[in-house]
Amino acid sequence: MPAGVQALLDVAKRQAATASSMDFGFALGPRINAAGRLSDMTLGIECLLTDDPSRASELAQMLDQINRERRDIEGQMREQAMAAADAMADQDHPAPAVVIYEPDFHEGVVGIVASRIKEKMHRPTFVFAASGAAGKSHELKGSGRSIPGFHLRDALDLVAKRHPGVLLRFGGHAMAAGCTVPLAELGLFKQTLQQVAREWLDAATLTRQIETDGPLAPEFRRCDVVDALEQQVWGQGFAPPTFCEELQVISQRLVGQKHMQLKLKHQGQPVDGIWFGRTEPVPSQTRLAFRLAADEWQGVRRVRFLIEAAED
Repeated sequence: MPAGVQALLDVAKRQAATASSMDFGFALGPRINAAGRLSDMTLGIECLLTDDPSRASELAQMLDQINRERRDIEGQMREQAMAAADAMADQDHPAPAVVIYEPDFHEGVVGIVASRIKEKMHRPTFVFAASGAAGKSHELKGSGRSIPGFHLRDALDLVAKRHPGVLLRFGGHAMAAGCTVPLAELGLFKQTLQQVAREWLDAATLTRQIETDGPLAPEFRRCDVVDALEQQVWGQGFAPPTFCEELQVISQRLVGQKHMQLKLKHQGQPVDGIWFGRTEPVPSQTRLAFRLAADEWQGVRRVRFLIEAAED
């Protein structure tokens, strides 16, 4: 294994022998990306390329620290953005697209925050920050995330056609895009994007839907099944299996101030569950959508459920 990968696994407290695609995507990836967001992206590249274990360890520690700073900045921005999103959600008829800007936002993490808001609101979302480019404080750089049925890049193209000059630059694809907007034109951009969303989106599209594979047969609640699933590559349009059925919630508690840890009963047997990003309690008997994962405690591996959603 390359020295840099091993060093990153070490700082992320992951075991190389059992590392999965999720470990690379959600533990190593953010540490490498954080350098590009807040510092110098060549740090991550050097870490991956070096053959010197000592240098790899040094770089991995630096990347880990930068990622901690990124999380702190993101957390502060997310709180501000969520407050604005909550105010929109409380309206009788919330807008079909969300545009948020605060003067103290950091342009390096606007995409991450946009993704969080999009997940919460189920609306196409753009988050803006002042451009860090010298002499361009009058420009805003935005990152957007979308929902199925709303092609974000095409929407920006229509905004540009209707109001030339509102977008200085833009690019991307259906689900994610970026753009640069003059500060003075942010209001017009927001108004026009929301108008496009009203034209393209209907009530059904704006209602979150999760496709599932139905109930999980108890004989498949095994670690070797989890391992087989984790050997595959999942992504947009090819989602990992998600199951849905009524479960009993035996107990629950908040961990890390932002995740709900659950003790569940599935087909008469106890199983652990975790709902990342959930802080509100779950009803004692409810229909849950979940994916399979495994964790290890005192040398024993166990299946746990990663909760995706609950039936209202």
